[in-house]
Amino acid sequence: MFNVELISERVARESLERRRQREAERRERIFNEKFRIIGVDKKALDLQLQEKKRREEEAKREQNTYNADMHQYNKAACLIQRGQEKEKRVMEKATATFWHQNQQPQNRREFDLNDPDNLRKTDAQMVLPGLVGEDPEKKSRLQRQREQLRDWLIQQQDEQEEDRLQQKMEELNYDQSRIEMENTALELQNLEMERRKAATIATTNYNLARIEEKCNQERERRDEDCARSTVGVPGLSPSNDRRRAAPETQQEIIQFQQGQIEEKKRIELEKKREEENYDRIRLDSARKALLMERQQARLNKQLRRHLDSTNTELVQTHLQQKPDLKRGHIEDIFFSKFNTCSR
Repeated sequence: MFNVELISERVARESLERRRQREAERRERIFNEKFRIIGVDKKALDLQLQEKKRREEEAKREQNTYNADMHQYNKAACLIQRGQEKEKRVMEKATATFWHQNQQPQNRREFDLNDPDNLRKTDAQMVLPGLVGEDPEKKSRLQRQREQLRDWLIQQQDEQEEDRLQQKMEELNYDQSRIEMENTALELQNLEMERRKAATIATTNYNLARIEEKCNQERERRDEDCARSTVGVPGLSPSNDRRRAAPETQQEIIQFQQGQIEEKKRIELEKKREEENYDRIRLDSARKALLMERQQARLNKQLRRHLDSTNTELVQTHLQQKPDLKRGHIEDIFFSKFNTCSR
């Protein structure tokens, strides 16, 4: 059997060895009486600061990458939209050109297959009144068609105007909701930054106060040791008394370490409470945003229903006012006036 070590296992083993080495160095540094500083581990604090700066730089780099991607996507979307609009204009222009070239008015009416220009010839000739094939109601029919076309155009313009107003209202509502959400996120971010800044300042002040207090205690202890050494106690060696720590000093150190542990637990508990409060605020804001979206969708549905009912009422009113005008309807008497000759 071959003992093959994977790359992930080797990386994990090296990482574990590095952590053990750092822990051993830290223990040696902390428990060394010559270099030990009670209350503060400067190297650990420096490592924490470096780690914090590294995380901030990574977050900033990710944000810059995200912004660059969004800018690139916006540019691509704009280019695609412009291309689509250009293609639409070209198609509309081609359609209009085709209409003008291949769908002339004289080609839209019936004509003789043996003589396609017969209609054009007969239009140029003088037709006596009363002859077969004459259309005496031509002027009134054209007038009615023009009126119907004008009504249709007015109705289409009204519908387009209503659509533009509806779209504008939707855009305004969307912009307002987006601005409110951005303001809420900005306020939460400012609160979080102020909280972190206050916590950092409080921790720094507390560490400085503890350092100063320990320095004062150490200075007082040295003064007491010096006083004891100058007085001298018979039967005891002053040098040995200076080397040995007093029981009161050890008790104070233990109490101080217990106080540090309790203070650390209290800070962690406060941090946990603040995180829970922040999560609750974020969930509340997300819930409010969801409710606003649902309310906006419900309002849009009501507006659309009201618009449909209004259009239906307008169409019924228009039909009641002009019952003889029906879109896309031609009576049979219209066809009876053409091609009535024996030919």
